[in-house]
Amino acid sequence: MSFDVDVVARRGEATVGARFVADDGLTVLVGASGAGKTSLLDMIAGLLRPVCGHVRVGGRTLFDADSGIDVPPEQRRAGYVFQDARLFPHRRVQANLLYGARDAARLAEVAATLDIAPLLRRWPRTLSGGEARRVAIGRALLSEPAFLLLDEPLSSLDPARREEAMRAIERVRDARAVPILMVTHDAAEAERLGDRVITIG
Repeated sequence: MSFDVDVVARRGEATVGARFVADDGLTVLVGASGAGKTSLLDMIAGLLRPVCGHVRVGGRTLFDADSGIDVPPEQRRAGYVFQDARLFPHRRVQANLLYGARDAARLAEVAATLDIAPLLRRWPRTLSGGEARRVAIGRALLSEPAFLLLDEPLSSLDPARREEAMRAIERVRDARAVPILMVTHDAAEAERLGDRVITIG
């Protein structure tokens, strides 16, 4: 199985955690705002240390409280797409895509999959929200991640841009190149995109 997660962490005064297993494909975690969805992704990526439990992805142990394993974030090979695209404003789209790329030769393939080839010479400030999200997903894919984490990738998009981003995520999902874990509060979005849907919180 791709994801085997059983973790608890403290963020401020709150205790957050989840327990689930999921196979390859796209797994969607659904929960209300404040349910700890982003904290869970942070624990899997290594940005938030659990107080107990374990994180295993693709059979590889990334964290295990009992044995003391805690793989540093930069060694987990997580492709993390945050709620905001976090593109470098001083780099054109192509340079953003290639930042941290392990295989620059895949640029054309990834750009075609996400329908962002016409954007390569553009500056981030000229992109719509949906275009910026697709570029962020492309940058994550070009880092050749072991797994992809999507944090509310469709939030704050108007209907047209939302549909563009959903189609791009579907193409990545259908390519089956990498296991994907996505979080959302939108049940309809989860049902459309997910190979499986897990409710947390």
